[in-house]
Amino acid sequence: MNARRIRPSLWIALALFGAVCASPAGAHQFWLTPTGYTLGVGQTVAIGAAAGTGFRGERKPWSPAHSVRFVARTSRTIDLARAASPGDFQWARFAPSDEGGAMIGFESTFTPIELPSTAFDAYLEEEGLSVARAARARASRATAGRERYRRCAKVWLSGRDGARATAALGFPVEIVPQGIPGTTASLSVAVLREGRPLSGALVKAWRFSLGAGNAPVDVSARDSVAVTWQGRTDARGLAWVPVRTAGEWLVSVVDMVPSRVQAEADWESTWASLTFEQTR
Repeated sequence: MNARRIRPSLWIALALFGAVCASPAGAHQFWLTPTGYTLGVGQTVAIGAAAGTGFRGERKPWSPAHSVRFVARTSRTIDLARAASPGDFQWARFAPSDEGGAMIGFESTFTPIELPSTAFDAYLEEEGLSVARAARARASRATAGRERYRRCAKVWLSGRDGARATAALGFPVEIVPQGIPGTTASLSVAVLREGRPLSGALVKAWRFSLGAGNAPVDVSARDSVAVTWQGRTDARGLAWVPVRTAGEWLVSVVDMVPSRVQAEADWESTWASLTFEQTR
């Protein structure tokens, strides 16, 4: 492609594509970032997104071309994508109308990538994707990793209505808390694939201290932190995450299956996350 012939609008589109859909091998986790987790009625919070490692990352601009759903589950479901503007790092502003809380969720489209064989195998090992790793090990020769991936991220804005926290949003892969996040020393979560329990999935958790006034620290200014806990889901798709320390928590899981579009990729992965504030 001749760079001199690329229209300015196409340069913008390409920039947004790369910013929102950074490759899993380079960016790893993707999560929703509110300016606060505990809100009073009518108090406004801004919602954005970040991608990075160790709960540190870069803020990502909104790209409608890579959004399937961006919603808030309160007493009803609100379509947040209608108010989002392309290129904005602040994806939405939300003000609760009651004390029930809200589950915010975002689902992306697929993005194809290709990684060198060694890098792809290391990524499969790190994320506990044993089925894909075993399949590649059985192959007669090392090949590049052809993958397409998507994101399914959620954030819980604190409230009293457990039904809002524990109801699935219907994402392809989803972390569903079994109680109100942030209120107990152990959070039980169900990992669902297409609405069914996903057993043997590797679940990881990170924690970062909140800043002044219990506000989250800027994701690009904080230091990376190590994984606080990791474990696999049981036969019912359940995992119990110890969250005994107050702060901001990120729970993440990666699921990989053979690609349904073989012309585009050999594998497809879904990166699901849940962020919340632990108050005790």
